[in-house]
Amino acid sequence: MSTAGACCAGEPNAECEIRNAECQRQRRLASELSLQVCIPHSAFRTPIRMKFPDRLPIPAEVLRIARTLEEAGYETWCVGGAIRDNLLGVENHDFDLTTAAPPEEVRRLFKRTVPVGIEHGTVAVLDRDNRAHEVTTFRRDIRTDGRHAVVEFGVSLTDDLARRDFTINAIAYHPIRHEWRDPFKGAEDLAKKLIRSVGDANWRFQEDYLRILRALRFSARFEFRIHGATLEAAKANAQGLSQLSAERVREEWFKGIRTAGRVSKLLALWIDVGAARIWLPEISGNGKGERGKVDKLPRDPVLVTAFLASDPASLLTRLKSSNKDIERARAIGEWRDTYPDPRHLPEVRKWLSQAGEYADDLLALLPGLDLSRFPIPVSRLPKVVESIRAAQDPLTLKDLAVTGDDLIAAGVRPGPEVGETLARLLADVLEDPTHNTRERLLARV
Repeated sequence: MSTAGACCAGEPNAECEIRNAECQRQRRLASELSLQVCIPHSAFRTPIRMKFPDRLPIPAEVLRIARTLEEAGYETWCVGGAIRDNLLGVENHDFDLTTAAPPEEVRRLFKRTVPVGIEHGTVAVLDRDNRAHEVTTFRRDIRTDGRHAVVEFGVSLTDDLARRDFTINAIAYHPIRHEWRDPFKGAEDLAKKLIRSVGDANWRFQEDYLRILRALRFSARFEFRIHGATLEAAKANAQGLSQLSAERVREEWFKGIRTAGRVSKLLALWIDVGAARIWLPEISGNGKGERGKVDKLPRDPVLVTAFLASDPASLLTRLKSSNKDIERARAIGEWRDTYPDPRHLPEVRKWLSQAGEYADDLLALLPGLDLSRFPIPVSRLPKVVESIRAAQDPLTLKDLAVTGDDLIAAGVRPGPEVGETLARLLADVLEDPTHNTRERLLARV
């Protein structure tokens, strides 16, 4: 018998040959990956499983809502991200409920509700502390355009779970009976660290193209692999992302930046699947060179986006960000290649004065930049800025010891000349902060 067949010694020949072939395939794969492993044939018979805990820490208010629905005769289960996160050992008490009760019945049973998505069966029930708990009727999609779905109620829990995006999000827990429902083996995929679509991946993505971006976010957040068929379907359907609203795309991109284990992985996934080409074209061209550096930045979505984009303001305008975020990105784009020499304090004070509120963003970018391209020791800049601020050196017009009214009283003609004089005086105190006295400044008018 060959060495490959030695692991089946003593077993019937037919079964042995089958297992030997599988053993050889696994060893060949391990060899290709340079892994020194021995895979027992028991692994081929027993799938990886995650043990369900006997109980989950359901908040009292969520339990109260569930009991009210159950006592009214409506089957009710906990679902959503809190189930997944608790199984992964990640603290999350924001449990959503799904129920057989129609939306109007949910509103009748509870005094304080908000119809947050009643056309899709979702009603928010407010607790005593005004916290909202989402309760959604069992539903299934009967029609969708890739952005919006038309749903029908009156279906089973299994039907409701079948319409969800990924197996790891299609697990239900009964908060009263402490029972589990996992018809699509989501717990098994959690154990395998795998993102896999519920049912046919192409259908799931075509029902709502945002699910492609959600797959990328979950993969980057949990460091999970995307199942081969799911990944291929994401790539094949990436063009459908163009149908999404900019607001939904921005929310996913920003949320991904905040939650990713490594932002570089999130970026690589967006580029690989084709999402960056459609929605982040200012990034996709040069993102490869910045992937490793981006992980050194704070998890600030606007800062990270501006760091990666060739034209930050244009990108955030496309994503319909707020005017404040767009202006912030514009300033980062304009100033990120211009840093003062930290050895020259007047130059640093002038830079702080001109950059204004955006100076901190520019300092936050430094860990991600290739500092060797600067002819000055720019790495020293943060400490120099800290010392200037600690000394409370004047940096803006409002920091001057005189005002426009003081200048007019001193004989300066009202109008543009006042502004020009104030700017000249500020330039003087930026050179030497000790000049910022009322007497000295008025003497220079």
